[in-house]
Amino acid sequence: MERIDKIVAVSLGVSRNDARSLVKKGCVTVNGETVKSISDRFDEKTAAVVCNGKNLCYSKYVYIMMNKPKGVVSASEGEKARNVVDILPDEMKRKNLFPAGRLDKDTTGFVLITDDGDFAHKILSPKNHIPKTYIATLDKPFDENVITAFKQGVQLKDALCQSAQITAVEGDFTKAEVTISQGMYHQIKRMFAKFGITVLELERIKMGALFLDKSLASGECRYMTSEEIEMIKNGI
Repeated sequence: MERIDKIVAVSLGVSRNDARSLVKKGCVTVNGETVKSISDRFDEKTAAVVCNGKNLCYSKYVYIMMNKPKGVVSASEGEKARNVVDILPDEMKRKNLFPAGRLDKDTTGFVLITDDGDFAHKILSPKNHIPKTYIATLDKPFDENVITAFKQGVQLKDALCQSAQITAVEGDFTKAEVTISQGMYHQIKRMFAKFGITVLELERIKMGALFLDKSLASGECRYMTSEEIEMIKNGI
């Protein structure tokens, strides 16, 4: 049994506050009857939940988009520093949540948090090569030689970084949009360092075909919609 505000929030990909507002306005019905209290609980597997005429489908798993701030670790446990699960709002916390992939402690942006292990395994599997896009702020401009090298693949001391796409952001060659498919340790920073360029700031803005929601401030998060989840799955 789940609270109706949680069912609505997860199903629509909105905040719990927005879900509560919809319930209070009489927009939500369960089994044909208008829900009167945000604390009412229903069997999410069998209840027919409708919001403003739309049938809602509740999943047993949750998928959360977070705009990770600096200083927070992309892990769920085993770290002394605060992690992305620690900073979730209390009403979004549940057992077995973890980030699907890691961002460095000082890297910001899109982190996907879920409790669906199979889904996470698929998008993190090296054979699937889910592309991830970042904005890198650099201490000096890159040039065509760097663009060509990234496209061909950059050989580091311990590994080969596969082909990566790099473009200047609005003509500014000290700000690069970089898309990679691997997930090597400090990969983008090490690739630029090969050419004597230091990455000052790094933000992940996209996973697969799905962009980070620009309305999310640093540290904020929300449930992903079913359409957004499919955008990630379609890239597998």
